[in-house]
Amino acid sequence: MVDTKAEIGRRAVGFRSERGPVLAALMLTTGLIAIDATILATAVPSVVAELGQFDQFPWLFSVYLLAQAVSVPIYSKLADTIGRKPIVLTGIGLFLLGSILAGVAWNMPVLIVFRVVQGLGAGAAAPMAMTIIGDIYTVAERALVQGYIASVWAVASVVGPALGGVFSQFVSWRWIFFVNIPLCIVAAWALGRSFHETVQPRRHRIDVAGAASLTLGLTALILGLLEGGNAWPWLSLPSAASFGVGVLALAVFAAVERRAAEPILDVSLLRRPLILTTTLVSLGVGALMIGITSFVPPYLQHALGAAPIVAGAAVAALTLGWPLAASLAGRVYLRHGFRATVLLGSSIALGGAVGLALVGPSPNVAAVSAVAFAIGFGLGWTAAPSLIAAQASVGWQERGVVTGINVFARSAGSAVGVAILGAIANHLIAAGRGERDYATIVDASTWVFRAVAVAAALTLLAGLRMPRGAVDAAAFTPRATTT
Repeated sequence: MVDTKAEIGRRAVGFRSERGPVLAALMLTTGLIAIDATILATAVPSVVAELGQFDQFPWLFSVYLLAQAVSVPIYSKLADTIGRKPIVLTGIGLFLLGSILAGVAWNMPVLIVFRVVQGLGAGAAAPMAMTIIGDIYTVAERALVQGYIASVWAVASVVGPALGGVFSQFVSWRWIFFVNIPLCIVAAWALGRSFHETVQPRRHRIDVAGAASLTLGLTALILGLLEGGNAWPWLSLPSAASFGVGVLALAVFAAVERRAAEPILDVSLLRRPLILTTTLVSLGVGALMIGITSFVPPYLQHALGAAPIVAGAAVAALTLGWPLAASLAGRVYLRHGFRATVLLGSSIALGGAVGLALVGPSPNVAAVSAVAFAIGFGLGWTAAPSLIAAQASVGWQERGVVTGINVFARSAGSAVGVAILGAIANHLIAAGRGERDYATIVDASTWVFRAVAVAAALTLLAGLRMPRGAVDAAAFTPRATTT
């Protein structure tokens, strides 16, 4: 029998290939973040029942995503100077520490602080896994590797919500963090044993001013969004101070980055149309993902009294649709190009988001699960192809930074997105009869879902601005100056 190209390709990138042990280790590392993305949302009511402060639950997501967002550029810069391996192992270690601390948290503010530690770990683990894949596989091979990575998200989409529901309903929500302990240990061992790289270390300067101004700016904006209309009135001195400091700090950040010898976030890369548009797409993906995973479970549990496991199944529909599409996306972008694939995905995601907004006033688990699946299916065609397009356009020396920009954008989109959506929900709940009132929860959730639909529309518009052409077009091939 004659082997087909596809069969030869699978052996070249599969577990039995020379790079197989590294792929398995990267899949384990990805699994840490994949499970964490879905396991907490189903346990939110149980966490609130024990620790209180329902209005503070969006902080559990926003501080994690904020820490991840602001640390990604630092890790990415270091990875391009000292190598990927020490960074990814540091990330796994921080994620392990944060998980242990979060599991023993005694009140909501402490839990929020420990989520920051987890976020700092995720900021290294997630982008470094994607960067290493970009280093050791070609664009064509990554079309096949996507299937392996997608399988991780597929398993996590079922295991994460199920574990979150089981732990919160039958054991304790604290186990949603403790379950990370063995996963972190195995992932670190596998990477340490199988992944080896040759790096020529060079002197580097950490952009402290850039990191500080970026962190201050995003933190102040998120603080203003989540606490405005809650801890203080929107039209008040604290609100004006939060937004004022946020805008000023981000303006300082932009000025600092233009003068920094080694900027934490090289904004000059955004002058390239491909990098700019894929970054905007990633922002939208982050907002869409967090809008579903953070707000659908509380919506179903409070509006319908659905059990945590049932609410988790709705989120699982989104995270199951994503890897299913991602496993097929490689064949499509190799044949039709990155832009066409991203437009297909963002159109499907927009259709699902509009459907969710229409379903909102009439809570129904089956209907919500169906539209969540559609959104996830659309994002599966969108997220990975846009990242791979950006990675393919640069050489090794810029690949870590470009990956970091893309992951930063997704994390920032999620962090700011959950803050905006949380502000909408908190305002309407405070103006209504509280989180236990059916009509109030349905109204607040419906407006949140309408905002998600707006984010989906903006993501599609960003995709429309991506450069045209096949995978081997000039816009998608490494520049001679970066190789």
